Amino acid sequence: MDHFLYRDGVLRAEDVPLPEIASAVGTPVYVYSAATLTRHFRVFEEALAGLDHLICYAMKANSNLAVLRLLGRLGAGMDVVSGGEYLRARAAGVPGERIVFSGVGKTRDEMRLALGQGIRQFNVESEPELFALDAVAREMGLRAPIAIRVNPDVDAKTHAKIATGKSENKFGIPIARARAVYAEAAALAGIAVVGIDVHIGSQLVDLAPYEAAFAKVAALTAELRADGHDIRRLDLGGGLGIPYRRDNQAPPLPFDYGAVIRRTLGHLGCEIEIEPGRLIAGNAGVLLSRVIWRKRGEGRDFLILDAAMNDLVRPAMYDAWHDIVPVSEPEAGAELAPIDIVGPVCETGDTFATARPMPFVGEGDLVAFRSAGAYGAVMASEYNTRALVPEVLVSGDHYAVVRARPSFDEILSRDTIPDWIG
Repeated sequence: MDHFLYRDGVLRAEDVPLPEIASAVGTPVYVYSAATLTRHFRVFEEALAGLDHLICYAMKANSNLAVLRLLGRLGAGMDVVSGGEYLRARAAGVPGERIVFSGVGKTRDEMRLALGQGIRQFNVESEPELFALDAVAREMGLRAPIAIRVNPDVDAKTHAKIATGKSENKFGIPIARARAVYAEAAALAGIAVVGIDVHIGSQLVDLAPYEAAFAKVAALTAELRADGHDIRRLDLGGGLGIPYRRDNQAPPLPFDYGAVIRRTLGHLGCEIEIEPGRLIAGNAGVLLSRVIWRKRGEGRDFLILDAAMNDLVRPAMYDAWHDIVPVSEPEAGAELAPIDIVGPVCETGDTFATARPMPFVGEGDLVAFRSAGAYGAVMASEYNTRALVPEVLVSGDHYAVVRARPSFDEILSRDTIPDWIG
């Protein structure tokens, strides 16, 4: 469910007509719904009710400070994968004890940053990282709390570029080596083992891979406890999918996901951490764009938008589908015709949809890309010297710009010409 609905013939974000935002802020622009963000977080809370747990929002999905502040005020922790994300979480008011640091390439400077300002745990991905973290912690006179990320060799049956739990993926330590690596960690003076971490991929639409991975984690927990390790926390990652296509079968609900957790791991008495990102933010946002031209081609028509692949890269990068709808509500039974929907960037890959059935949309009309709240603005760039797309947060009948579109003077001012060029 989201809060982007037609009312009085126009698509609205909660109670705000999208044309009002387009007129005030310009297009393209991302628009987020505070009510949807709140609802999706609370659905996860309800799914894990009765279990000792912490929901750590995977902020790589959408790291706008206003979004982080909203979720942090609801009680969310944060899952970060860089020093920059750590600083964003802290700037949003999230305390260090609610921040989990993931990622395969943590630097020593990032380790020092998090240890110095407070951290819930590091999810350690390799033995070199483990030894480096131990050295940094000892230099600072601290012990670093860790969970070791194990790779369970489970096929998440998702897109190859977002699968993370198979043996050939770069993530984690093979589960067959886990006991040996935990023994190494227990011998390090700068390390405090607190749990196990696993994450098998993103945009999962089947619960069976979770069940298989969590069963392996349960068996490993028993083995590690028998070895003398105090395993009291299980970080299960995120990855639950969202319905990008409204005409497809809906993915499993958080309630069903929570039932799998209870069935496979509930008997262990561990605190459960989960790291949802896409499911919290994805359907909480749209990308609003205006049609520049409607162009007749050889055997096909094109809608050329003012949004481009630099604003929303998912279709070009993953062949991803986003529902694209007119902001003015089409008449019931309006005729649909296939059209290619493209952006203005000088790349054939700047294509959002091919032969997409659409009601008539003409020059100057507004369209909205649904399910664009995750992996949209965070992956945007200034390719072709196009300004970064702004972001707007709506709550009820009011809204605020939470990231402004930079001026071209601001963009150019970041470059410098050395004196020796003349």
